[in-house]
Amino acid sequence: MAATISYDDVEVGTELPARTFPVTRATLVEYAGASGDFNPIHWNEKFATEVGLPDVIAHGMFTMAEAIRVVTDWAGDPGAIAEYGVRFTKPVVVPNDEKGATIEVSGKVAAKLDDRVVRVDLTAVSDGQKVLGMARALVRLA
Repeated sequence: MAATISYDDVEVGTELPARTFPVTRATLVEYAGASGDFNPIHWNEKFATEVGLPDVIAHGMFTMAEAIRVVTDWAGDPGAIAEYGVRFTKPVVVPNDEKGATIEVSGKVAAKLDDRVVRVDLTAVSDGQKVLGMARALVRLA
């Protein structure tokens, strides 16, 4: 599979389709099982609050993975991602209710580089707070 977006059709400022990702306690349990990260801050409310967190929080790598989905969906190929990095700025707090939390992700082409590569800057917000900083992906386009 290759990226379906053409480098020639993309301009700096191009906005990627935004997405909202729901996160529940069940989501965190599933992610813990898949990743092997069973840190109690991700499932035990009592432990999370005892260590100073407001409640159970989503795994940072889960948040990072949800955010890059905006780019892979847009590009049409996960293999088009040449580089990806973020800084974790705030945790995604996941209350123990039927609603849980949401992660709202948007992206914009910030630069066109050599070799048909673009830099996409991402913004990820949960509960009105930016949860990822310096979220950037280098994407090789068709």
